[in-house]
Amino acid sequence: MNTSELVYQGDLRTVATHVFSGTQIFTDAPLDNNGKAQSFSPTDLVATALASCMVTIMGIEANRLNINLDDTKLVVKKHMAINPRRISSIEIKFDIPERNLTLDQKRVLENRALNCPVAKSIHPDILQEISFIYS
Repeated sequence: MNTSELVYQGDLRTVATHVFSGTQIFTDAPLDNNGKAQSFSPTDLVATALASCMVTIMGIEANRLNINLDDTKLVVKKHMAINPRRISSIEIKFDIPERNLTLDQKRVLENRALNCPVAKSIHPDILQEISFIYS
C-alpha cells in the first residue's frame, strides 16, 4: 500500500494525502525561496518530523514505564545553508513537565528520542541540537 499521494497544485503549493487516513498536509515554498510561506515548507516538515518522531518514541517508552508525558512541548528551529541550499541544522527544545522522574528514567527517555527512526535517517551533516528541559 502506498504511504501518501501528492499533487502539485501550482504556485509552489502541494497537497499530500495520507492514503490510510485521508489526512492532508499542504506545503508552500518559503518566503526566502520564491514562496508565500502559507504552510509548512518541505524542509519545515523534515524538522517537524524529527521532533514528532522523537516525542512519539519517548511516548511509547513512557507508556511502557507508566510515565505521563502529557503536555510536553517542543520548539523546533530549522537552519538553512546557502550553497548548496539545504538544512544545515535542526534545534529542538523539549519542555517536559517535571513529574519526579528519576535520572535513569530521564536518560532512558532522552536516549529513545535521540535514536528515533527519523533521527537515524537524517544525514549526519545535518546537526541535531536537542535539549531537554524539565520544568
